[in-house]
Amino acid sequence: MPSVATIITPDPHGALPTPLLRDVAEILKSDKAPVWLHPHCAADILFNASAVGGLDEARRILRQCLAAQPVDAVVQPMVNRRKKLLIADMDSTMIGQECIDELAAEIGLKDKVSAITERAMRGEIAFEPALRERVALLAGLERSIVEKVIESRITLSPGARILVQTMRANDAFCALVSGGFTAFTQIIADRLGFHRNWANVLTVADGRFTGSVQEPILGREAKRDRLLALSAEMAIPLGRTLAIGDGANDLAMVSEAGLGIAYRAKPALAAQADATIDHCDLTALLYAQGYSSADFMRG
Repeated sequence: MPSVATIITPDPHGALPTPLLRDVAEILKSDKAPVWLHPHCAADILFNASAVGGLDEARRILRQCLAAQPVDAVVQPMVNRRKKLLIADMDSTMIGQECIDELAAEIGLKDKVSAITERAMRGEIAFEPALRERVALLAGLERSIVEKVIESRITLSPGARILVQTMRANDAFCALVSGGFTAFTQIIADRLGFHRNWANVLTVADGRFTGSVQEPILGREAKRDRLLALSAEMAIPLGRTLAIGDGANDLAMVSEAGLGIAYRAKPALAAQADATIDHCDLTALLYAQGYSSADFMRG
């Protein structure tokens, strides 16, 4: 099976060491010269997966080889490498924060809410009841505080806009699917350039949050269902879909996608994803699809 291992380093002022790429090629039994996607930071190693026992084995031995290196690696088949559907989580993925934690900070409850969020994202407690418990603590908070939180507390993840804009420019459909809230996704999706967005809806009365969320809650299975529905609606085979997230509630959609990526992820997701991005920014997902740095849309 013609396959590719994309090796990426986060430092644009450094370089992927030639001996490291030589070691990767040797491990993967490749006699091909690296194909550079960035003059210093990203390179493809082409190889035959059957020569090393298949893709899963290639991923395993490469993880072992690169464990001590500040690089990320994505191993996949060459066929359908460039994706036509991106489905992405928002909190701690496309943005650097958890929105519900930042809302809770406005009423002095960030530590309490963050502790519940962390357990839910690690898969230690079920997502839906954990969300209801945290939302209840927001009762009485003014709805207008959302705009203040976005402007003062929320940051876009490095590379997020370049990822979305580059895929859009190459005719991919981009969807933001969050276990968070539409009050945030509608704004963040617009800033990054997503075509559509879905999330949970916080109920409001007299301009204040009531402490409840509309049912049914958009959680783990609903994220996967959204991926499947978009794939069917747009006639895009699952093999040409890319999903990315960071927590246990992203596991179903990441596992279902043609390429599932765990970004700065909790162990429950990292263990199941096709690849993990632990060092680089989100442009790593473009290199993984074979885009060169010259292809990036930076406007």
